[in-house]
Amino acid sequence: MAVSQEHYGDYHRLPDHAEDSPPEEEEQQLLVHVTEGLKDSWHHIKNLDNFFTKIYHFHQKNGFACMMLSDVFELVQFLFVVTFTTFLFCCVEYDVLFANRPVNHTQPGGGLAPDRGKVTLPDAILPTPQCAERIRASGWIIFLLVMAATFWLYRLGKVLCSLLGYWEIRAFYTKALKIPADELCNRSWQEVQARLISLQREQQMCVHKRELTELDIHHRILRFKNYLVAMVNKSLLPVRFRLPLLGEVVFLTQGLKYNLELLFFWGPGSLFQSKWSLQPQYKRAGSRLQLAQRLGRGMLLLGLANLLLCPFILVWQVLYAFFSYTEVLKREPGSLGARRWSLYGRLYLRHFNELDHELHARLSRGYKPASKYMNSFTSPLLAVLAKNVGFFAGSILAVLIALTVYDEDVLTVQHILTTLTLLGLVVTVARSFIPDEHMVWCPEQLLQCVLAHIHYIPDHWPGNAHKSETREEMAQLFQYKAVFILEELLSPIVTPFLLIFALRARALDIIDFFRNFSVEVVGVGDICSFAQLDIRNHGNPQWLSQGRTEASVYQQAENGKTELSLVHFAITNPRWQPPPESSLFIGHLKEKVQQDAAHAPPAQRLLAQAPFSTSLLSDEGPSTMPDALLASVLAPQAERHFPSRPGSTASAAASILASLSCSQLLRRSYPPPPPPPGENSVYRSDSTLLGDSVAPPESRQAPLSRSSVVLSEFASAEMSLHAIYMHELHQQQQQQPPHPPAPGPAPFQSSAQAQAASTRPSRAYSQDLPLGGWEEEEAAAMEASQQEREKH
Repeated sequence: MAVSQEHYGDYHRLPDHAEDSPPEEEEQQLLVHVTEGLKDSWHHIKNLDNFFTKIYHFHQKNGFACMMLSDVFELVQFLFVVTFTTFLFCCVEYDVLFANRPVNHTQPGGGLAPDRGKVTLPDAILPTPQCAERIRASGWIIFLLVMAATFWLYRLGKVLCSLLGYWEIRAFYTKALKIPADELCNRSWQEVQARLISLQREQQMCVHKRELTELDIHHRILRFKNYLVAMVNKSLLPVRFRLPLLGEVVFLTQGLKYNLELLFFWGPGSLFQSKWSLQPQYKRAGSRLQLAQRLGRGMLLLGLANLLLCPFILVWQVLYAFFSYTEVLKREPGSLGARRWSLYGRLYLRHFNELDHELHARLSRGYKPASKYMNSFTSPLLAVLAKNVGFFAGSILAVLIALTVYDEDVLTVQHILTTLTLLGLVVTVARSFIPDEHMVWCPEQLLQCVLAHIHYIPDHWPGNAHKSETREEMAQLFQYKAVFILEELLSPIVTPFLLIFALRARALDIIDFFRNFSVEVVGVGDICSFAQLDIRNHGNPQWLSQGRTEASVYQQAENGKTELSLVHFAITNPRWQPPPESSLFIGHLKEKVQQDAAHAPPAQRLLAQAPFSTSLLSDEGPSTMPDALLASVLAPQAERHFPSRPGSTASAAASILASLSCSQLLRRSYPPPPPPPGENSVYRSDSTLLGDSVAPPESRQAPLSRSSVVLSEFASAEMSLHAIYMHELHQQQQQQPPHPPAPGPAPFQSSAQAQAASTRPSRAYSQDLPLGGWEEEEAAAMEASQQEREKH
């Protein structure tokens, strides 16, 4: 965010037209706990953010028993690390252990004499009184142990309170949601969410609304995460730096993220006065300079506190990393060369209102394509050096192994085991730089495969996938595990300086961001306005929103975040009714798909070629239906039997998406919530899409599985196709000559204007339906036609 807009639009409250909204004087009693009758009734929950978040975590962590064991072992693990480290420092005689000093053993005659034979472990361990005396003699060790004990007792109190709260959540699942503990693993989150929405009508968990929507629940669970996603999207957080020799680097660690959340959301003096309400002074533009100075002072104090605690945090980070990764490094030396999605990448790639398990599943699907893309870049010079270094190290290693096989006494030679370990490590590292001789270099296709799952890439990547600059930028999102460990170890040292210097310089921009991009939603509280998925206020004309958005450059989300997040939320929550402007956008997207599909090859032809190209997506087994859908679009142009032309990928994606409408593949038809016992499926599919062309022979003619796992894969494939299609259209629009600049953003509408706009007749809007169905028919007609088929 290069320019801070002082008064683009002040904090405002979204209109609510629900009949059950309470009057203004009741706002101060928005979430007051009321006990009514039975102990197991849940009326007017005091903190719905915490309540819904606990319900979500309880489901994702597989119930009370798993959560309790996880918390208990976390406490035991901390106690073990502290105790074992103290033992190693104070209770071990290292001169005896390393045989630098002879051990006095008792002789048969009763005397003591030095024994230069083998040293046993008890010989190197000091007696308990001597060990305790060493601990008491060191003031630093006593101080560190007192601090560790204080922190452990604090964590113990939090764990006990947390377990008491989750025991209540267990009762809520059993009594209110009618989901027994032994069936929790078989229930999808969509089903739990549907039961929550149904329960609101009966128990009025939220006093402000008679009806809860999927978006309300996501807003409460992801309130603060949506702010962080928006701040990364608008480049507000100072996490990019240009360093000598290293070039541009991104530094965002768990420690820095924790400090940002402490500073902005829930710490003392934070911008939020409660879990759901921004402090009133931050909603007004008049005192922005004073608030920026106040926030800057908070950053300074927090940075100094981090600097003071830096030695202790650094010691803990080093010890924890040593105990966690040393055994893994010995067993699998190449594990540190594996990659993982960076913390910055997770925020950059995250949709607004995307839950943790949805993000994890999406990035897990993209792990193999991303690894293939990164591994496709090789250095010929490093390959030559690696081959020769590996040869020399491997030769010496082979001789030493042969000697140990011939005579095991070779292992008693000093440092022989260390030499074997280091040589094995050198050979493993050298092999990682030697490319696969059977690899075919196709970076553009691999980058398209990556895009299909991560959904966001910078505009300059397409067409430049073969360049090292693109790979370096990709490495910022998909980093080596060794880099991740190094960053976490450096975090206690670097974080204080980032808080004191880099972040303080953005204090005024941060104040403006929270004022300009916060809205109050009745029954939810203050949320990030981007999370409303409002195309009119945050859409980007370069992402199919032209003519439907009034957002200025400052208001627009970057990289099509609003549009792609809207499509993702509509697909994963097909019962959700979007706002009018968002519905118009979805309708326009459907029309565009149908138009492009009319000029594209038929889906049958594309799917027939899918088995030949699924190797880009999967390394194992026959093609599954979701993989086949993606592979039919991501196939290299040479494999297709139509001429390559600009937009051919978009046409192929449009053809597959349009065929979903014809075959009713992803039709969502929810049973009335809550579903009857034993009903697992959230989505229902009436038929398969051209199953004969992609299904394995033994599975042909078999109906599509109705399990939530399979159907979530189809939803993921549908979203991947939309991401490819929308990126292709965006690239085409960028290549067109620029249009005259659009007029500036209109002021925010009043409640009456918004209501009039929502009731204005529109032919396109009257035909729009939720995105997940693609021209779905009425449910009654579906049931009638199904009954007729059953009769015949």
